[in-house]
Amino acid sequence: MFNYYDMPARISPLDVDLAARVAELLSAFGDPNRVRILWVLIQGEISVGRLAEAVEMTVSAVSHHLRQLRLQRLVQARRDGRQGFYCVNDDHIVALLQQTVRHVQHS
Repeated sequence: MFNYYDMPARISPLDVDLAARVAELLSAFGDPNRVRILWVLIQGEISVGRLAEAVEMTVSAVSHHLRQLRLQRLVQARRDGRQGFYCVNDDHIVALLQQTVRHVQHS
């Protein structure tokens, strides 16, 4: 448990630019559909069509959300012919999402 008495004597805030980048990254988690998409993607690479089926959304809607996640560098894409495949870009994102889900489940 967090203890305020364990805080250092000198409190150091985050740099403004870093705080803005963190807030921008966390905003990607502000949409339930993106969270659901990310949850599927942390389980492994998947095609856009299968992803749309898994989250029960249209391919167009999923593509829109994937574009946002790609801009935040949370996912990466690859093409195989005409099909696009996506996966999570970073193990930190996997851990962040898993811990957040666990936190909400136990709250």
